[in-house]
Amino acid sequence: QVQLVESGGGLVQPGGSLRLSCAVSGSIFSFDDMGWFRQAPGKERELIARITRGGITNHADSVNDRFTISRDVAQNTVYLQMNSLKSDDTAVYYCNARSLTDNIWGQGTQVTVSS
Repeated sequence: QVQLVESGGGLVQPGGSLRLSCAVSGSIFSFDDMGWFRQAPGKERELIARITRGGITNHADSVNDRFTISRDVAQNTVYLQMNSLKSDDTAVYYCNARSLTDNIWGQGTQVTVSS
């Protein structure tokens, strides 16, 4: 079973930046797409960004001009660069990988934006 391991979360001040990483134990090309989700306390899990096997990306409107999803194929790693962080971005961030037969989640990494 392929595993996803997120890292890079932590405490950051408003306006700061973080880069999250999602390391895939297999090939990222095994999946049709990979994405980042987040879940804040008391709220539903929401999609933040996706990248397809072909490299096409899309981002939620709420983060479109601040967050960027990317990947390193050689490292089998997907990234989420987060800039201009706000308190509303505080959440657990999850990596996700989808194919016709699999829908895999990482364990999540906490991001807290606070002064």
